[in-house]
Amino acid sequence: MDLKNSSGVAVIGGGAAGLMAAISAARMGAEVTIFEKNDRCGKKLAITGKGRCNVTNDCTVEEFLQNVPTNPRFLYSALGRFDTRDTQDFFAEAGVPLKVERGRRVFPVSDKADDIVKALVKTAKELGVRTLYEKVLSLVLENGDVTGLKTDSAAYKFGAVIICTGGKSYPRTGSDGDGYAFARAAGHTVTPLLPSLVPMTSQSKICPALQGLSLKNTSLSIVRKDDGKEIYSDFGEMMFTHFGLTGPMILSASAHLPDAASGKYEAHVDLKPALDEKALDARILSDFSKYANKDFVNALGDLLPQKMIPVIISLSGIDERKKVNSITKEERRALVSVIKCLRISLSGFRPINEAIITKGGVSVKEIDPKTMRSKLCRSLYFAGEVIDLDAYTGGYNLQIAFSTGVLAGESAALSLFE
Repeated sequence: MDLKNSSGVAVIGGGAAGLMAAISAARMGAEVTIFEKNDRCGKKLAITGKGRCNVTNDCTVEEFLQNVPTNPRFLYSALGRFDTRDTQDFFAEAGVPLKVERGRRVFPVSDKADDIVKALVKTAKELGVRTLYEKVLSLVLENGDVTGLKTDSAAYKFGAVIICTGGKSYPRTGSDGDGYAFARAAGHTVTPLLPSLVPMTSQSKICPALQGLSLKNTSLSIVRKDDGKEIYSDFGEMMFTHFGLTGPMILSASAHLPDAASGKYEAHVDLKPALDEKALDARILSDFSKYANKDFVNALGDLLPQKMIPVIISLSGIDERKKVNSITKEERRALVSVIKCLRISLSGFRPINEAIITKGGVSVKEIDPKTMRSKLCRSLYFAGEVIDLDAYTGGYNLQIAFSTGVLAGESAALSLFE
């Protein structure tokens, strides 16, 4: 098969990292071609943040790195070149006004992720970036270097290739892990791949009983059962499902756990974090006074969601038909204890194809952090989730894609003139 000649830059993957890499390389004067296996670019980006797209976080570099549990120091150069403020400026200049919400999360004012995708695609097109909707099958390797790539329809020669294929999460959007195979073929190490920012499973009967119930302004702790050590704590939102737990706090918690083997961890949920035990007991006494002649089961409606009442009553050990004016101090103490610490044993993670991101990837030891260039193949670069980098929820992972994409794109373009 004859190679189609090009001295330009190939970008494998038209997602967040790939589009930003292509734009950055084109701005440096390089001829750029994106290879995208889907029928459009930004397919995964279009569904992030429940379709709203949390593009970045309005924080300092140091604050940003505190939210990156895996290899944060590797990102110093990338964030130094293109930080969270640069991302906000980029989209504002591209005609997408942004807003900052709780937790300094940045969203488009329109609440439409598609506006972010369109801005990236439009900018790339205006810069002359060519997009070929072809699936890359392999890299072309000659004398230990990458000289091009092969697709299902042709072979192409390039001066530089940037792998921006994403991880293994959301495979229906194209992130099926093929970038790891390309990296391995070039001699790179790929660290173990695990789901991160993923719902967690539980065999507790509590979860299916509360299926669909969302909690807000709730406190969560993940505790190791063997020694009671707290691994993670948070305040915010979560939801019960038929398989276990999900929601922002749960997704963030999953990033802190190297594994969630059955019975190893337990979630402790404080349903009333604004009240200490004494204040909660006083609140319960007030409600009992209000419903003095009612059965216990009919006296908790002001305190708890209706769906949760049978579960809490069962765990408290108090007869649901007992009149509240005859409930003892000890029984109230048991009720307070359950409300302040609802215990749910965890059994594992949901599958990686349900994860928001992938933990693990191409080893950062084999990538130059100042250029995103492979230390093994001088014409090969990496950007985005394919690298062994992951962060918590809040816009950090997309910022990693943008920052590494900019650095890889500029570096790849400059390498053409070396």
